[in-house]
Amino acid sequence: MTDSNHDAVLQGNLERARVNADRRPDPAAPHPFKGRWSRRQWAHASVLTTIGVLLAAIVPGFSSVLDTHNGPQLQKMTLQLTLPKLSRRASKATDDHWQTVTLKPGQTLSGVFEELGIPYDQLARVMQHPKIKPTLRRLRPGTELSFNLPADGSVRAMRLEPGPGIGELPIELEFDGDALRERAVPVEITTRTVVLTGEVGKSLFASARKLGLGSAQINQLTDEMFKYDIDFDSDLSENDRFSVVVDQTWKNGVLVNTGPVLAATFTVDGKVKSAFRFMRDGKPEYFTPDGRSLKRPFIRMPIPYARLTSGFGGRNHPILGAFRMHKGVDYAAATGTPIQAAGDARVAFVGQQGGYGNVVILDHGGGKTTLYGHMSRFAKIHVGQRIAQGTVIGYVGSTGLATGPHLHYEFRVNGVHMNPLKMTLPPPAPLSGADLVAFKSETHRALEKIHEVEDVVFQLDDGSRVASTAPAAKATAKTTGKSAGKRSRG
Repeated sequence: MTDSNHDAVLQGNLERARVNADRRPDPAAPHPFKGRWSRRQWAHASVLTTIGVLLAAIVPGFSSVLDTHNGPQLQKMTLQLTLPKLSRRASKATDDHWQTVTLKPGQTLSGVFEELGIPYDQLARVMQHPKIKPTLRRLRPGTELSFNLPADGSVRAMRLEPGPGIGELPIELEFDGDALRERAVPVEITTRTVVLTGEVGKSLFASARKLGLGSAQINQLTDEMFKYDIDFDSDLSENDRFSVVVDQTWKNGVLVNTGPVLAATFTVDGKVKSAFRFMRDGKPEYFTPDGRSLKRPFIRMPIPYARLTSGFGGRNHPILGAFRMHKGVDYAAATGTPIQAAGDARVAFVGQQGGYGNVVILDHGGGKTTLYGHMSRFAKIHVGQRIAQGTVIGYVGSTGLATGPHLHYEFRVNGVHMNPLKMTLPPPAPLSGADLVAFKSETHRALEKIHEVEDVVFQLDDGSRVASTAPAAKATAKTTGKSAGKRSRG
């Protein structure tokens, strides 16, 4: 190759190298986008986006300024407003701290103050307060005292909770500097109609008490409502059920009173027996769902749950040994068991009569009289006094010719002795007219309450149904042994 050709080739190579150098990217310049981002680019984008969102949320009007940079500029002004101060009572409520102490045997009020670290001068003021001073003498173990002790170590208020010696309402004292003021405690009183229901179990009395019924309500069930239809000593089994409708009074969420039984049902052997309370002529009576009185002119057993030991008719006298006519019936019971008047009556005789011992004779009118013998003592009754059915007239004993404590009970019509267990006398007149309408209206509420709890059928004496078309309550298998009724109270 000639020199001239060699120089031409070299010059061309140098020119091409210069052009390629102009096209090569600067190492310090960022790399151009190649169709996808690296992880570092994604991280940077996320950080920038987050910062932008936070600025838009925190700075008022930031986002709108970005969108309206070409629009009119708005003038903004910031004002400092003074907030009203909280009232003293409102600020106190924020740090109230109540602590309740129950007095123990031998514990005194001064001991409680010392235990809580309350200054003695506060105790002295409480001891001299005219409302508290007489109450302090009646404090007893179990009394509850509540103190408002805020976090600053002071005592703000003291409250004596309701209870024996205090009353039904709390007493609250408020400490304010050197002053001690009595403060009215708001009382919320509510009355609720409730249904208490359960199984008889081993003892009707125990089961009823567990449901919240007291002695008064249990006595209404056994001695007033169902005493003619249910023998509580032998008719009930453990699986039999009962439902009771009562009104309960609550004060500040605490049950303070349970009223009389408004309605009740017993399911015995799968059959429902029901009773409803209604005021007739100013006196409470119990009726069937169709308004017929459950009261009978005479009580079959003047002693509830006693045991019949000798019936009416001829027998060998247990003491005399001779065959004699037994002109009444005998019920064995413990000495001192109360004896009730079999019906409304006038007291005709109170005293002693030979083999009868201590005797009471009652005149029920229409030639009907009853005799109660062998009493240990008499109740506070006197000849000529008018008494109601169920009134206690005396107590079981063994005076006169008796082998043990029992009641000898006789029933006479125009002087002729009759078997008390077979006497059938017409019941009181049923409700009618306005009384029946009012009764139906009142019992409807009780029926609805019972049906809310148990699906039972209320049957009239003629077999028809009332207030429900549900199937009859299932008869549960009888368990071995009968409920002891009131005998299980002990």
